[in-house]
Amino acid sequence: MIVYEGGGVNGDPLYHWIALAVSTVLMLPVPVAILAGWTPPWMRKRQAGMRLRAYGILCIYAIMLVNSIPRIADASFETVMVCMNVGLGCTAVGGVLFLLSARKDSGARAAGPVEPREG
Repeated sequence: MIVYEGGGVNGDPLYHWIALAVSTVLMLPVPVAILAGWTPPWMRKRQAGMRLRAYGILCIYAIMLVNSIPRIADASFETVMVCMNVGLGCTAVGGVLFLLSARKDSGARAAGPVEPREG
């Protein structure tokens, strides 16, 4: 069994702050914009599963939050491990959301474009 004396198993909080700031800047704006109604130009062909995809990206972002905040707070080893397991749950939920969005996109593509009704 490995015993860590004097804590310090969480590493330098500065590195976790930097990783959290970078992931916030890179991952948060696009899904929030998608959920607000804007679609990025490179995703306009895949409109059907857009909201599910945005929620999937937010799940990936939640992994960063769940893993970094306890380490920044220098939480106990048990708390960090529980949060890591919650992060695994976020990974599973994100994966399911991405699969559902792909399935919804393929179903919309198979149905073809919907033509407007007259009259």
